[in-house]
Amino acid sequence: MSIRATVKSALGEKNVRLLRRLKKRLLSKRPEPVKPTGLEAISDDLNKLALHFKTDKWGAHRYTQHYQRHFAHLKNQSFNLLEIGIGGYNRAGQGGASLRMWKQFFPKAQIFGMDIQDKSFVDEERITTFIGDQSDPSSLNAVADKIGELDIIIDDGSHRSPHVLTTFATLFPRLKDGGIYVVEDTQSSYWPEWLGSEDRDAPHTSMAMLKRLTDGLNYEEFVDENYQPSYTDLNVVAVHFYHNLVFIEKGRNAEGTNKRSALKQRYAKS
Repeated sequence: MSIRATVKSALGEKNVRLLRRLKKRLLSKRPEPVKPTGLEAISDDLNKLALHFKTDKWGAHRYTQHYQRHFAHLKNQSFNLLEIGIGGYNRAGQGGASLRMWKQFFPKAQIFGMDIQDKSFVDEERITTFIGDQSDPSSLNAVADKIGELDIIIDDGSHRSPHVLTTFATLFPRLKDGGIYVVEDTQSSYWPEWLGSEDRDAPHTSMAMLKRLTDGLNYEEFVDENYQPSYTDLNVVAVHFYHNLVFIEKGRNAEGTNKRSALKQRYAKS
């Protein structure tokens, strides 16, 4: 005789039915999962985190909605993030809001900040700050040497075009393949008072440099046979422009071209 038949024989059909009903009731009253509260409840929403930590990346600006789109795939990965500019200027005890936001959003990432002022009061578990000058390549390289592999770089520093160009030229080659480089507050590119220019075609501004990257994406289509692709031509695979904010994705840019078949007459002699 099976165990089920033995139990049924011992208890009787009526009692077996009662036990089944009781089992269903108990199962139906299982407690619902506890919903997260506090910071944990908003840890997936960069807009809300920005408001909580009082960073101007949401409010004065509308940056975190774009960060959410470009950074979401890294949410639970282990990596290194470096932000140039920690905030608070030279006011004692101020700054670090966005570093704290990044720490909350990326629970497994190491968050690094660099500023021309000493912001060591911001340091805590998974947040490390350095004193550095973004206008000086040796200073930038010294900080990068201490960090090691760089997966995300955010330039929220002085916003002066010469500094933006120096920082990009120095640190983009050190960014990991598949990494993301971000330039904030590009409006300063149009302001002479901030070392930008009213001339939108002025070649020395940060926006001019960023716009040149879009041509570099298509270097394989250039018909100038003497053109030598630059480092960024070969290593930028996407550039995303938003209001005062630009994302640059790094990778191998070599998809090939059909220009010889499309321009048969031009290449007939070669």
